[in-house]
Amino acid sequence: MSFGNQGARVWRKTGEKEMPKCLKSSVKYPQSVMVWGAMSAAGVGPLCFIKGRVNAASYQEILEHFMLPSAEKLYGDEDFVFQLDLAPAHSAKTTGKWFTDHGITVLNWPANSPDLNPIENLWDIVKRKLRDARPNTLDELKAAIEASWASITPQQCHRLIASMPRR
Repeated sequence: MSFGNQGARVWRKTGEKEMPKCLKSSVKYPQSVMVWGAMSAAGVGPLCFIKGRVNAASYQEILEHFMLPSAEKLYGDEDFVFQLDLAPAHSAKTTGKWFTDHGITVLNWPANSPDLNPIENLWDIVKRKLRDARPNTLDELKAAIEASWASITPQQCHRLIASMPRR
């Protein structure tokens, strides 16, 4: 078995097509979860598992209960610039007011450029680490995501942040 861009491939000999050792079970509708996480050049903050859809009000709750503690952990009293994408909940006027009220500078970000955001590269690293986990339940999936996230080193985060100027 090998992994390529199109998923797993299985090599087998003629006549082995239906042998149990050559078959792999799959799930038609796999478990999924929406996750919010923060990173800086100093490392990662805690994860937030999100239930339902994200609107401006729920995003501001995430910022209050997860981003602010992450910023405290990662920056202490130092000033920082927060980077987000332009999802509707992120760019809502009430969210902008939340940032202003909390004295947080937000990076001016070009539309349609999520590939430039270093956290997208970090999520890719997390997903690659999850490839072999094969969780069967939502709790197993969350535990695997948390373990993968916890294994991210400050050095990995620093490299991703440092790559921004050349991109």
